[in-house]
Amino acid sequence: MGKQKKTRQCATMKQRLSLRDQRLKEKDRLKPKKKEKKDPSTLKEREVPQHPSCLFYQYNTQLSPPYHILVDTNFINFSIKAKLDLVQSMMDCLYAKCIPCITDSVMAETEKLEQKYLVALRIAKDPRFERLPCTHKGTYADDCLVQRVTQHKCYIVATVDQDLKRRIWKIPGVPIMYISNHRYNIERMPDDYGAPRF
Repeated sequence: MGKQKKTRQCATMKQRLSLRDQRLKEKDRLKPKKKEKKDPSTLKEREVPQHPSCLFYQYNTQLSPPYHILVDTNFINFSIKAKLDLVQSMMDCLYAKCIPCITDSVMAETEKLEQKYLVALRIAKDPRFERLPCTHKGTYADDCLVQRVTQHKCYIVATVDQDLKRRIWKIPGVPIMYISNHRYNIERMPDDYGAPRF
């Protein structure tokens, strides 16, 4: 008779006992979860953001002269390239008094790019510009502008940044100022309800 071939056994791992195994002591066992029966008569609670009182559908009642305009860093830079005076061009666009506002985070962003945009920094420090203090941490200007506009709908946002524009489009009742054909244009003012976005 020939020699029997032994099949090589793979290393087997010890199996762990389930916490619900009957072999465990009663105190060590996992207790089964009891499903709480929901009472159908109770009201379901859910959190819904409160609708701003300043809006009548998409119409923003808080926007009236003098207009407060939140200015982004790149808007100042593109205005310099297009050789536009910020305050005068805003007045030409809106036919009313305009107060450009700069948040601390936008100012910090401009100061970081000091060497490249020295003229932009000088314009941002103009006394005609209103400084708005920031309460949040960090100096990311886009988040700061979106947060401020969400809380207070009395601002127009001046920006050329497409990502920031997309974020602001989602907030109802907030117009956007941008640059095209060497002049400022406004998008989605209250009187052009239903007009298409560019």
